[in-house]
Amino acid sequence: MRTIPFLLLAMWVATTATGQAVYQSRDQAGPVFSDLPSQGAREVPLPPLNIMSSPPAPPTEPAPVAAPVAYTALSIIQPQDGGTIHSNTGRIAVQVAIEPALRVRHGDALAVRLDNTVLPTVRSSLQFAISPKEWHNAAADTVEHQLEVAVVGRSGQTLITSSPIHFYVHRATRR
Repeated sequence: MRTIPFLLLAMWVATTATGQAVYQSRDQAGPVFSDLPSQGAREVPLPPLNIMSSPPAPPTEPAPVAAPVAYTALSIIQPQDGGTIHSNTGRIAVQVAIEPALRVRHGDALAVRLDNTVLPTVRSSLQFAISPKEWHNAAADTVEHQLEVAVVGRSGQTLITSSPIHFYVHRATRR
């Protein structure tokens, strides 16, 4: 914003300078040029201004936005398919592998489905835990459970889904 006043000032100086006369006088060191007439100074005829117009700028097109590379692989590493977890609270550690890397800055996140119920919290990390509250609200009242993870975009569209895994939860009991 500061360049506009300077540009206007430069244009004003250029236009006022072209309308003024230049005077030449002599002193001991040689010729002296001025825009003010003095005693013994003579007006110097100036040639017309050499004004060159610049070629028109080529039209600018916005830089093409590179389309993000599609996800090629998504799998659940932990818990293991067919494995057993010991948990009395329902806190389950989950680890996911994805190719290419999860684009969190682009707005992508992980949605988790436990026993055919989508958990309300989306994740931005490849290692997370299913909380006891999520477990109690979604898990079926059985020993065997199913877990599935999907990458969802900013607007909620599913970009890729993992194969579901089945695992068993063992809870300690008193006899």
